[in-house]
Amino acid sequence: MAGSHTKAGLFVRGMAMGAADVVPGVSGGTVAFITGIYEELIESLGAANMTAVKLLLGLRIKDLWQHLNGNFLVLVFAGILFSIFSLAKLISWALITFPHIIWAYFFGLIAASVIYIARHAGLRDARNLIALVLGAAVAFSLTQLTQVAVNPSIGFVFVAGAIAICAMILPGISGSFILVLLGMYQYIIAAVKELNGAVLVVFALGCISGLLTFTHLLSWLLRRFHQLTLAVLTGFMVGSLAKVWPWKHLRDDGNGAREFNVWPNQYELLHQQDAQLLLVLLTLCLGIATVYTIDRFGNVRSGS
Repeated sequence: MAGSHTKAGLFVRGMAMGAADVVPGVSGGTVAFITGIYEELIESLGAANMTAVKLLLGLRIKDLWQHLNGNFLVLVFAGILFSIFSLAKLISWALITFPHIIWAYFFGLIAASVIYIARHAGLRDARNLIALVLGAAVAFSLTQLTQVAVNPSIGFVFVAGAIAICAMILPGISGSFILVLLGMYQYIIAAVKELNGAVLVVFALGCISGLLTFTHLLSWLLRRFHQLTLAVLTGFMVGSLAKVWPWKHLRDDGNGAREFNVWPNQYELLHQQDAQLLLVLLTLCLGIATVYTIDRFGNVRSGS
């Protein structure tokens, strides 16, 4: 539990989650899975229940803090918020300036994570394997949806926050990408950059509402159907790989402009630009190595 992680380690994990959440197509939940804090995060958030309310009403603050795993949550969410507010501009710039490199790193990161998590999902059981395939189909279908056009209202900002946060804590389903589909990504990123208090407060309230509701369901599923739930979550990550493919081409498919994945040679022909194949492959390998390093470090720390 919380005692098995250093304070700095939890803060850094939170920073990594926040950085991932800023990128459309990458989930902070995936990073939580990779860094070994996902189930503790869900259990800690799920502890915001009637027992917590009773402890609060009884002014048993110390017991409430322990019940909520307060130190753990504060450090992780402090890292997430620090990363979002400090890295939003940098990551937005990097996605425009070095898109192949950023997408390649996350592709390697997620691909290696699939292998890592699948080891614990009991895929020799046909039921779990089917769950993985269904999860992959759902996530892939989401990546193929077309962005809607909206005029943001305060009410819609709240709803967008509630929906996006649910995706953010699901490995493989990107909360930022859900915001893109809802037509709210640029609006929220602009609010973060400009520190638009009214929009950020309403969005945060939506996030809190969605988070407290959804994590109770996830916590219950992980307790009752552990391997089956892991299989679905692994499937989500498999399906999300389509979104982080490094080479893309924007074209009109009859329903508006949409990004399509292409091979490196197709990219060069369509864009008359170098596909940077060698650099992309090296960066992809760096993403794989990151997961391997985290896994090995975690095993050493746990004594396994």
